[in-house]
Amino acid sequence: MPPSELALTAPTSEQAMQYAYNQAPKPPQRLVWMDAFFRNLTRFAAFFVFSILAAILISLLIHSQAALSKYGFHFLVDPEWDPVAEQFGALVPIYGTLVSSAIALAIAIPVSFGIALFLTELSPTWLKRPLGTAIEMLAAIPSIIYGMWGLFVFAPLFADYVQPPLIRTFGSLPIFAPLFKGPAMGIGMLTAGIILAVMVIPFITAVMRDVFELVPPMLKESAYGLGATTWEVVWRVVLPYTKIGVVGGVMLGLGRALGETMAVTFVIGNAHRLSTSLLAPGNSIASSLANEFTEAVGELHSAALIELGLILFLITTIVLALSKALLLQLAKREGTTT
Repeated sequence: MPPSELALTAPTSEQAMQYAYNQAPKPPQRLVWMDAFFRNLTRFAAFFVFSILAAILISLLIHSQAALSKYGFHFLVDPEWDPVAEQFGALVPIYGTLVSSAIALAIAIPVSFGIALFLTELSPTWLKRPLGTAIEMLAAIPSIIYGMWGLFVFAPLFADYVQPPLIRTFGSLPIFAPLFKGPAMGIGMLTAGIILAVMVIPFITAVMRDVFELVPPMLKESAYGLGATTWEVVWRVVLPYTKIGVVGGVMLGLGRALGETMAVTFVIGNAHRLSTSLLAPGNSIASSLANEFTEAVGELHSAALIELGLILFLITTIVLALSKALLLQLAKREGTTT
């Protein structure tokens, strides 16, 4: 038979798969029902998460309607917060939340990277387990303990031994002077950022350590065999291989910093005052809610606080969406390169 006729009579892959499916032994009806139940149960669990998020968002929108209708977009740019005069603005809490989180990440990322690098590349075997356990214990400490330690131990030492040199060193420089002006009180946005950094370091370190350990040993040994130094192996082998996981760990730490409440409440100063100085007291969205929600008087005050919660919800959602887009972009670029 000619090859053309053989091609016409040969079954296609779909036909072959359908034939194999028809010839395969059928499972018992009980297993079919169990499989369908399991599939629907997992589908329900997935959609249950979306329903919770939607319920939270709708509840925040409904209960903040009074503030939304009165202030509108001006609520985001108004620095005034006066419950007596019923004048509310979210600029100071938003500014404090973003600045304290940025300070925390600026400190936590290099420290976490160094710890994870030491644990995976440089640490002796006998030290890896105790150091890893200590990092995990830092993550398990309640946030209120960090806040109490920051207020009663760290803030006095910071005011006596760190803030005065910072003011003397940077207070006279043209660019840094607005950031380091004012009295040394120990509490403020810089203190809150440092405490947040201590809190998020264990989370970022744990993720970085796990993704660094996923690098195939053959890749690193090959680089060392070619004469590369430890830094070259990390920069040219480990980081390119694990960059997606590293970004995910950083975003996890950022989400933790944005929503932290008790530790920030203790050390940020809780002052509704907008200042460019990092040493000045400030406020954050979470600390504002913790301090005022139980004492809110009147519908408008409660609605303004709930709108702050809505803003924090949206900020966290935007950050997670941007991080997901960045991860997808990195994965796409990596797939294109390979």
